[in-house]
Amino acid sequence: MKLAVLGATGGIGRHLVALALADGHHVTAAVRDPARLPVHHDRLTVVRADALDPASLEPVIEGADAVLSGIGQAGRTDPLKPASTSARAAATAMAAVGVRRILVVSAAPLNRSGAGQPLLAAKVFGPLLWAALREVYTDLEAMERVLRESDLDWTAVRPPRLTNRPGRGHYRHAVESGPAGSTVPRSDVARAMLDLVTDPASFRHAVGVSS
Repeated sequence: MKLAVLGATGGIGRHLVALALADGHHVTAAVRDPARLPVHHDRLTVVRADALDPASLEPVIEGADAVLSGIGQAGRTDPLKPASTSARAAATAMAAVGVRRILVVSAAPLNRSGAGQPLLAAKVFGPLLWAALREVYTDLEAMERVLRESDLDWTAVRPPRLTNRPGRGHYRHAVESGPAGSTVPRSDVARAMLDLVTDPASFRHAVGVSS
């Protein structure tokens, strides 16, 4: 496939690029600073672009089979609201160039019902995380709302606490439920996103993913 990766220098974005290339896909990586992605491959095109600007994204997305975004807030009070702002920009650019499939990284606490999650995670840790990271999750909620209100074939992947442990290459996932576990390596989130690109059961749904 031809894949466009937004946030390609981030913790999950780097894994998206590496795994997509290993899978044999052609990748266009959108970055603010190409020097931060020192990867060279004949199926990789690195483009300087602003993921918050639709016009900047159009040449990155045009011709892609799917867009995968690892963009989120850099901190608790990021004034740019990058998750929701980039979702709006991507949706606008995708409509302009006729691309429909997008996958984004959200977060487990957005599963407000607690379906598929351990009781402690749903009833104790979830509310505590919302109290501590409300700005982050509010931005992610706005991101998901942008996608739900669009006509795109979107998937929001909701992992629990992310780690930098080596990925295992497999994971648990549930549509509109979970995640069942409390942690997941960033590389396994990227693996899940790539696996879900062609899974119609995940279209227009949130998917819980964990180890």
